[in-house]
Amino acid sequence: MKKLILLALMGLFSICLHAQLPSIALKHLDGRTVTTDTLSNNGKPFIIDFFATWCKPCIRELDAIAEVYEDWQQETGVKLITVSIDQGQNINKVKPLVDNHGWEYEVLLDANGDFKRALGIQMIPYVLIVDGNGNIVYKHNGYTDGAEEELINKVRELIK
Repeated sequence: MKKLILLALMGLFSICLHAQLPSIALKHLDGRTVTTDTLSNNGKPFIIDFFATWCKPCIRELDAIAEVYEDWQQETGVKLITVSIDQGQNINKVKPLVDNHGWEYEVLLDANGDFKRALGIQMIPYVLIVDGNGNIVYKHNGYTDGAEEELINKVRELIK
């Protein structure tokens, strides 16, 4: 009986860890609509980073990644997609923030919080790594200096 319960729990954990992205319609910063379950990187891993304009750790994380992003892309082909959870008047601050920081990321707007809620995200910054098959294989919330190194190491493991 204990083995059966253990196997069931392991199976549930595996399903949760390799979940697919939910289907939520978001606006791209350029105005077009993007459905989240169609996000991809041509069979390569990609990172989804949830942030807000008012979140200082989020900005530090995205700035730290910006410093190494070009190297990451050349080495692994990884793509970073940012998702702003700003609402109301703050939504108008997203493009100026992105432009001022020179972030070369794809930026989506989750103004209603639908994508965040569908993934059960409570705190930001929140990062997901999605493998080349569209499976969520890594989740992390919060940011400390240097944490971006863990992200690229997870991506490297996926492309081996």
